[in-house]
Amino acid sequence: MAGLVIAMDGPSGSGKSSVSRGVARALGLRYLDTGAMYRAMTWWVLQQGVDLADPAAIAARCGEPRIVSGTDPDGPTIHVDGVDVAGPIRESEVTGAVSAVAAVPEVRVRLVERQREIIGAGDIVVEGRDIGSVVCPDATVKVYLTASAEARAQRRSAELAGTTAEAQQEAMARRDTLDSTRKTDPLSMAAGAVELDTTALTLEEVIAEVLRLVKERT
Repeated sequence: MAGLVIAMDGPSGSGKSSVSRGVARALGLRYLDTGAMYRAMTWWVLQQGVDLADPAAIAARCGEPRIVSGTDPDGPTIHVDGVDVAGPIRESEVTGAVSAVAAVPEVRVRLVERQREIIGAGDIVVEGRDIGSVVCPDATVKVYLTASAEARAQRRSAELAGTTAEAQQEAMARRDTLDSTRKTDPLSMAAGAVELDTTALTLEEVIAEVLRLVKERT
């Protein structure tokens, strides 16, 4: 598996994290959650009181925080300036603001550069929204996970306390629109990617299908 890079893209709630970690464990690879990096940047921007409605202000300061991502699929970590933010970046305030921060071109340039450094020579499963199209267009295997809006909302509401599937479906629809229409690196299926609808599949079935694709392409 030397040099292998598996790009796992797709919208929120499609199963990217669980599938990516399962595949990484099965193949003995590293794992990178690029979405956590954008969330970490968003958390920092909020902590600093930067105006989310001012892209120029975000751009001017996005080079300041030191974001460090762990790559162990059994215990991925994310730190900002030495602070463990794995919990805070999943809170509603960050979730509601991450699309605005991630749309800033300077933020994307900085984080994509860091993501490519972590990918390095490969041996890694990378999940996000633009991995196969922008971050690593030469990835060995490109997968685009999707699922029905209802299934995605149910999965996400099950992960988050104090929310409903209906509320999550509305929030996801808004984020999907923002992510797919932003000018810089919009969410889209990369050329050469295999689309995999996870709506009616179990986690184990999705992982098995991705492993089959890896075997087929390597």
